[in-house]
Amino acid sequence: MRETNDNVNHSGKAPEDGVLDLIHSVMHQYRSQQYQVLRDGPHDLTHMESKVLRYFQYHPAATQSDCARHSGRDKAQLARLIATLRARGFLDGVADAADRRNMRLSLTAAGQAVQGLLQQQAERLNATAVRGLSATEQGQLLELLRRVRGNLEVQD
Repeated sequence: MRETNDNVNHSGKAPEDGVLDLIHSVMHQYRSQQYQVLRDGPHDLTHMESKVLRYFQYHPAATQSDCARHSGRDKAQLARLIATLRARGFLDGVADAADRRNMRLSLTAAGQAVQGLLQQQAERLNATAVRGLSATEQGQLLELLRRVRGNLEVQD
């Protein structure tokens, strides 16, 4: 028989106290597995290198300034990352026709291949994360998380 005052499995906190902690914990686990794949994979990429590749996958022929504006990262840091990715053959650049000082950057075939592998890994992690949840539950989870995000955006 269950006691009415069972505090063993209850912290006494209000439910909203743990929401962001749990979201943070889930993202930490996700990032940890993602980083492991980046480190241990054949291309030995850093997290930021993978983010830059992803940006240029979705924004081909964008400039370094476009990437900096999108990411909020320091231009000098991005310049070093982009130089490294170009040297490794993952990015290529052509001078902008309107302003030859700007380089239009795009993934090379090797960059597309690496980004494809990273995308497959992300899809596997996503599938693992929602394993056991019905399509309806996944939809509910997405809607609830969007509402939480919206609540926080109002605070900005």
